[in-house]
Amino acid sequence: MLGPFPNISRVLRLVGLAGLIPFPGMAKAEFAVCNQSFDVVNVAIGQFEEDAFVTRGWWTIGPNQCANVIRDELQARYIYVFAQDVFGKEILQGTKPLCLAPKRFVIRGETGCLLRGHLEALFLEVDTLETERWTLFLAPPP
Repeated sequence: MLGPFPNISRVLRLVGLAGLIPFPGMAKAEFAVCNQSFDVVNVAIGQFEEDAFVTRGWWTIGPNQCANVIRDELQARYIYVFAQDVFGKEILQGTKPLCLAPKRFVIRGETGCLLRGHLEALFLEVDTLETERWTLFLAPPP
């Protein structure tokens, strides 16, 4: 039993997290997403900035590729990630509803997504443990 998170084992199979391992060539990346699946994925992120949630997208990441989605030193402990394949199938199962759009976007605010002409999706919360750098690995399902 894994406590109040019944889907945590599935999430852990899909996502590998490593925030404390330095990777050569990634010194500039403060939050990177690496696609270890066999499919191209599209990624959006969200984080709390100053007084509101801000979501940004899209980064298209090919198989065995990484994208630096936040280039500045991490200010927020929690980063929210939404990922889907090129057919629109969600790769991650999250619980945090945030706004996104079909094309490249920056959206400020987390409520009233549909009323403001945006879409709403459930983002996965990633606890970066207050480190300055973090890499999220998207792995293929077993």
